[in-house]
This record gives sequence, structure tokens and C-alpha cells, in this order.
Amino acid sequence: MREFIRRLNTGELSYGFVPRWRRWFIISAVIVVVSLGALVVRPLNLGIEFRGGADFQAPVQVTESTTDDLGDAVHATGLPELDSTTVTTIGDGTVRVQTRTLTVDEVAQVRSAIAEEVGVSSEEVAYSLIGASWGDQITERALIALGVFLVLVAGVIWIYFRDWRMSVAAIVALLHDLVVTVGVYALVGFTVTPASVIAVLTILGYSLYDTVVVFDRVRENVASLREGRRTYSEAANSALNAVLVRSLNTTIIGVLPVVALLIAGAFVLGQGPLQDLSLALFVGMVAGAYSSIFLATPVLALLKERDPAMVEHRERLAHRLRKEERKAERRTGGSGSSVAVLDRDEDADTGTDTEDGAGTTPTTEPRTGTVRATGAGASGRPQPRRVPRSERRRP
Repeated sequence: MREFIRRLNTGELSYGFVPRWRRWFIISAVIVVVSLGALVVRPLNLGIEFRGGADFQAPVQVTESTTDDLGDAVHATGLPELDSTTVTTIGDGTVRVQTRTLTVDEVAQVRSAIAEEVGVSSEEVAYSLIGASWGDQITERALIALGVFLVLVAGVIWIYFRDWRMSVAAIVALLHDLVVTVGVYALVGFTVTPASVIAVLTILGYSLYDTVVVFDRVRENVASLREGRRTYSEAANSALNAVLVRSLNTTIIGVLPVVALLIAGAFVLGQGPLQDLSLALFVGMVAGAYSSIFLATPVLALLKERDPAMVEHRERLAHRLRKEERKAERRTGGSGSSVAVLDRDEDADTGTDTEDGAGTTPTTEPRTGTVRATGAGASGRPQPRRVPRSERRRP
């Protein structure tokens, strides 16, 4: 494992993230569909800050059974529609009970039940009413904040990188993280509170940071792309491999304390804002690390490859490759032709005239009359024909 990480960090090992974009898109689509399905089947458990309701707080020495005992006491009043009642603890000395909106008589009954259970007077049980209109305002402002955040992100990335495609890819990754986080909230049934909204905006910023780091390296790799021998997708994949270890290390270091918060909030301190905050942070950070590697960069590469300049660049690379292949074929074919000619010449040799003691066998080609000699004495090189003395011309 250590050797694998070292090779990955030094660039000796490269994985094809961008070429396998179909695989990552299918996985992301399945995750998004499951998240949206969870929202339909099991809607979000909105806190009273969003839906309105009654809030009771009473002083008590918190024990392991405090929340269960108070929940049973509230249901024992026999009032209708109290199934959505939530009981949480605030520290070690306060318990909080949240119910639907109650009438004046219902408030008195619930207040008395809580006071009797914790052993205090009804006046010591604090009561506050959160109207539905106030919850609607909180929801509206949360959606406005999310929309403003996405618009600012798109604008800043466009200005920084001078490329609208990077803005689109970053927004796609952020929406993926948002849907996955909300879907997990729906699946586990955690209460959505203002702390959850703050956590979602926080993890969107974290995911954006991870994406910008990758995009910045992509920009460095494609700076001299037209003079090189790589396509945009190949340069983007190289950049992704270069920052992969850094991205994973950053995610692991960031997730570890969040896991500690989640464990403390869910199992030690009980339900509360800490649990809601830590769950959103954990899911969002993991989803953000995934989307910046497997989603944002492949989307960017696909959009960029449709650019006419990149299409021309790919065609130029393909033309250069074909030209080099033809040159290589000509070099290889030229050597083979020379050998073939020599073979054909040797096969066409006819007529022999042997001279004793010369150690050679002269051969005369029928058409050209070229004299060649073969044998150990001639070493395979052409030798002049020796004219007999009787045929020599006398001066």
C-alpha cells in the first residue's frame, strides 16, 4: 500500500479517471436517484424552526433515560398528533421538548406533564411559540442564501479561470453534493435545523475548494497544450492524478474530527445541534471529495473537448500521428524492398564459368552482362572476369 501511494504521488502510476467518465456518471446518477427517492418516500424531518411549533425547556439532571421518560410523559397526556414530538438534552442540566403548535389548554397540559416528570413546578418549565410564518421565512432565506452562493461561485470561478465550462462543472459537482447530503438526512431521519443549513453551506465551500485545486492544476497542464502531443482529456487526467494524493489526504484529515463530533453528538450527548451539524459535515465532505475527483473534472473535459479549438487540436494530433506512422512504414518498407531485390538478383543468376585454383565461381547475368563471383575467395563481392591469354589483343 505504501509503495502504491508513493508511485501515485510521484507520478509513476496514473489511473484513467477521465477516460472512464461513463462509469463515474452512472454511479453518480444512481446515488442522486436514490437520494431523490428517499426524499419522496421519507420527507425531511424539519425542526420547529422551519415548520413552527411549541418549545418547552425544563431544568433536570440528565440521565440515560431522561429523553425516553419525557417522551412517554408527553404522549401520556392523550393529546392528538404528538407523534412528531422530539426530546433533546442541552448539556447536563436542561431538557428540551418540541411539539406541534398547541392551543392554550394543550400547552398547560403538556407543561404540567413535563413539570411532574422532572419534579419541578410548572412555572419553571419555559415555553415559547414558534409560528409557522417565521419558519417559512427561515426556509425562504435559506434557499435564497443557497442560490446566492451558487451564483457567486459560478461568477468567481468564471472570472478566475476565464472559462465558463469550469463554472458549469463546479456547479454540477456542488448540486451533486447538495442532493446527496439532503438525501442522507431523509434516510436517517435526523432533524433539519438551522445548524444543518449552516453545515450544508460549509461543506459546499469545502467541496468547492477541492474542485478549485484540481482545476488550477488542470489549467497549468493545458497552458502549453497546443505545442504538446496530448489532448485536453489526457492533460486533465494527468492533473487529476497529480493532486489525487493531496486531495485524499486533505479529506481524511478533515473527516476524522468530524467523525469524532458525529459520535459525540449521536451517542454521547444525545440528539441536538451538534449531531445535525456533524452529520451534514461528514456526508458533505465525503461527497465533495468524490465529486471533485470523479465528477467535476470529467464534466469539464467533456465540455472542453467540444470546443472548436480542441476539436482542431485533436485533428492536428491525429494528422501528425498518421504522418509519423507513414514515415515509419516507409522506412520499414524500404529496407524490405532492398532485401527483396537482392534475393531476386541472386535467383536470376544463370551461366557459370569456373576457373581452377581461383576459389571463386564467376556468374554472368543474362540481361545486363554484369559479372559477379561467389565463393569464399570472393567474399560475396563482384570480381572482374580474367581474360585468357589467347584472347588478349596484341599491340
